[in-house]
Amino acid sequence: MSKITTELLLERAVPRSTRLRKIETLNLSKLQLKTGDLDPRLFSRLRHLQKLDLSDNLLDKFPNSLTLPDLRVLNCNNNKLEDVTALKQFPLLEELTYENNVYLTLNDDYKVMFLLQNLRLLNGKDITKLANHVRRVNSRKLTSKVTAHWEKFFRDQLPEKHTAEQVKSIKEKFLKSVQTNVVYGPSSLSEFTRWRVKMIAEEFLAYSLGLELNSDTEPEEKMDENEEESTESPREAAEDVAQVVHIYDPLVTVTPSKRKRNHSKSSRGKKRSKSQANTEEEAEDVSAEPLHFLQCHSKGNSREDFKTQLWSCVFEPVLDSGARKDPIVSSSRTVATCGGESVCLIDCETGTVLKKYKVATEEFFSVAWTTLTMVISDSRKKAHNILAAAGRRGIVKLIHVAADFCYGEIKAHKKPIATVCFSPTQETHLFTASYDKRIALWDIGIPDCDYNFKASQLLVLEAASIPLRIALVPTCPEQYLLAGCEGGCFAWNIKLDKGQKSRPFEAIFQFPDDESMTTSHRVDGLAFLNDDVVVSKSSKPGCIYLWSWSRTFDTKGKGCQRTVSAVILAELEWSTTDMSYLTLSTCPAKDYVFCGDEKGSVWMYNLSNYTTAWGSAKGKRSERRISPTQILKWPELRVNGEQPPEILVNNVVSDPAFTYLVVLTSVNITAIWKKS
Repeated sequence: MSKITTELLLERAVPRSTRLRKIETLNLSKLQLKTGDLDPRLFSRLRHLQKLDLSDNLLDKFPNSLTLPDLRVLNCNNNKLEDVTALKQFPLLEELTYENNVYLTLNDDYKVMFLLQNLRLLNGKDITKLANHVRRVNSRKLTSKVTAHWEKFFRDQLPEKHTAEQVKSIKEKFLKSVQTNVVYGPSSLSEFTRWRVKMIAEEFLAYSLGLELNSDTEPEEKMDENEEESTESPREAAEDVAQVVHIYDPLVTVTPSKRKRNHSKSSRGKKRSKSQANTEEEAEDVSAEPLHFLQCHSKGNSREDFKTQLWSCVFEPVLDSGARKDPIVSSSRTVATCGGESVCLIDCETGTVLKKYKVATEEFFSVAWTTLTMVISDSRKKAHNILAAAGRRGIVKLIHVAADFCYGEIKAHKKPIATVCFSPTQETHLFTASYDKRIALWDIGIPDCDYNFKASQLLVLEAASIPLRIALVPTCPEQYLLAGCEGGCFAWNIKLDKGQKSRPFEAIFQFPDDESMTTSHRVDGLAFLNDDVVVSKSSKPGCIYLWSWSRTFDTKGKGCQRTVSAVILAELEWSTTDMSYLTLSTCPAKDYVFCGDEKGSVWMYNLSNYTTAWGSAKGKRSERRISPTQILKWPELRVNGEQPPEILVNNVVSDPAFTYLVVLTSVNITAIWKKS
């Protein structure tokens, strides 16, 4: 009979607890525990355990499925551990000690530094710099050596038309040879080097030859019959980190010529224009490379979920960036993404899911950041980033990310919220655009040290149809708001010194449609490229418009619901699909426009050669459509040996410096590219 029971866990909790799921600190030291005593079914109920002491026991290894998703601190001193690789199941681990385990060596230290991306302290020492070297520099060197070994000795051994038996034989020979011949670093780390070389070689073969990785699959987690389902609480945004599937390893070098294009049924037989065909050929000169392909929004953490749609992503602002004054330094490499029942925070460089928030009955459509100066417990003021997330339920969740705490909610609308955005000048002002054909402006207030806050509605903008995208005018963000809607593009005066709390639109914009102008079209993409140039995508196939805000809209004009012809500066050539809701984004600091398509590709437009001319009072419209500077093609991916289904790019966003490009798809895959 196991030494560990529910009663023992409750008794050894610090402080003592009455429920397993409430335990955050647990002391199981000096109990003569062996590996078989760690029952995964029992431990899986410790959903919020953050600190675990297993020192002074008889453990020789860890079971592979303890399921402690929030574990941050682990003490394994004075045991009989022989292997550390099972610790990879604790991705949030920050502090680890395993001194006086006589079978563990320096090689094991390097293994845990590679496996645990968040690890800061190992046996009491800060290993941040060394760990970064191991994860990046060491891995790049080994990847280069593995690739070179294949190219020199094995590539020509595999015939162009090969059988499964030939592939298997080559794989066995290559893995044996590469572990023997690839040497790097001191001899004291030879075991670690062989371990990493084998891992890299298997990943290389998986991508190059379509072979599946030899990864250990973990049994599906089951809820104990005696454990209640978790219900919503003030901390309902659970910090459970989902199982992340790295479908593509960024450390495997992929040459553009080896990337194969996905040919979906819908694309067959369609003719392409000459300029589009030329652009696709030129796009092979890839200036951005894929880093990570993540499957982190799966319902129930299922690896088989390729149906969850991903909708919105936004980079976290840097707290010390001078209140967003310099856009180039105003965001970090951390991005918030949403889709399905969850919101994820992802480190773009490492591909690590830092945090995950789930609401079982929600489908999230939009996220937005703001920075609030809050009073902390000792009466000092400190800036903190707050994330707002909203979706199908019409409720805005307010999350204090650093504290892992969903501190409140605003019941903003009775119908789904399509998109949200914060004012760049009033940090507590949040706009919510809903399927109820209204855009509301809220003051979310600033929470006190106990997270008490008061939200109030300041304004309601009446739309003639469902608003899909909203954008504040950069030169006057407290006076005008644009919205792309199901029935056209509209503008409102949002100045708060006007008495009217509920307001109709002030203008509707009309755009070219064949030989005439029309206001009646779906606008599912809307963003500013700079202070004046608006980028909008409508239901007209194959076209994205760039137009001038200042030359289109006379701010001194009087009367509501005016019809105004947009002053078109240029048209961007895009896909001929009639698929809706594939939205666009801009990178103003680099003069870039991005838009995904129905084939998994990302169309990128560098407009720096045009913006100066457009800025002049006499700037003329570009006569010809502007072709994309580059089209990033979706690489050939294999998941469980098969290609994902047809891929739509719902959204694509870069950080302000255009270092990373985050691509959200219709098949529950987040792709992260890095500009080379």
